[in-house]
Amino acid sequence: MDEALTSQVFFEIHQNLPREGPGSFEATQKALSLLPPLPNHPRILDLGCGPGMQTLDLLRLTNGYIVAVDTHQPFLNQLAANATQQELRERLTILNADMAALELPPHSFDVVWAEGSAYSIGFGNALRLWRPLLKCPGYLAATEITWLQANRPDQARQFFQTEYPAMQTLAGNLDIIRQAGYGLIGHFTLPESAWWRHYYTPMAEKLPALRKKYTDHPAALEVIELHEQEISLYRQYSHVYGYEFYVMQVD
Repeated sequence: MDEALTSQVFFEIHQNLPREGPGSFEATQKALSLLPPLPNHPRILDLGCGPGMQTLDLLRLTNGYIVAVDTHQPFLNQLAANATQQELRERLTILNADMAALELPPHSFDVVWAEGSAYSIGFGNALRLWRPLLKCPGYLAATEITWLQANRPDQARQFFQTEYPAMQTLAGNLDIIRQAGYGLIGHFTLPESAWWRHYYTPMAEKLPALRKKYTDHPAALEVIELHEQEISLYRQYSHVYGYEFYVMQVD
């Protein structure tokens, strides 16, 4: 029962958020600008697309055809509705599938895009699994939460030791990229605004009402408190960790 409740509360927190992780139009545009010239109608695979704000940005920024993949159907429904409303639906294919077990033809995409999703299956594992899907040359652009400083306060270190123990430094992730057979084109750190505007701020606005709704349910309150802790931690330690956008290629 607790497991079902915690899952329900998690998705109540996350439903109808503009994004399912830090990001912005400007960051997507900047990462795309680092790529060499693409074909006139590139095939782009957006993995772990969530509600798809970056998917829609990619449709606007390119003449590409995009396959957007996620396992949570309400996110995909939100993307489909927004794409239809913005008259972008004809170049978009939506697929409910596990991004770690994709049944897609090899060498069929010019670009693989993954904003905030690779961590869920491990950054290095994701790069290795997705490489065969790329044409030669092909490109992969992914954001990954990254330690930005060697000196890590105990509170931040302990939180991520529980939530994401595989989290790496910038040098560690660059080594993972090389080991997975990619060449690095470039990388940059997302600004703090990319965390707040479409992610933490609308999420934080939801939490007081949910805390009141589930006041008699300790398991639900644990989920809410974890999100509160995560937001507070970033507010204190945004200089210690952040999302890095890595842009890479295969030849």
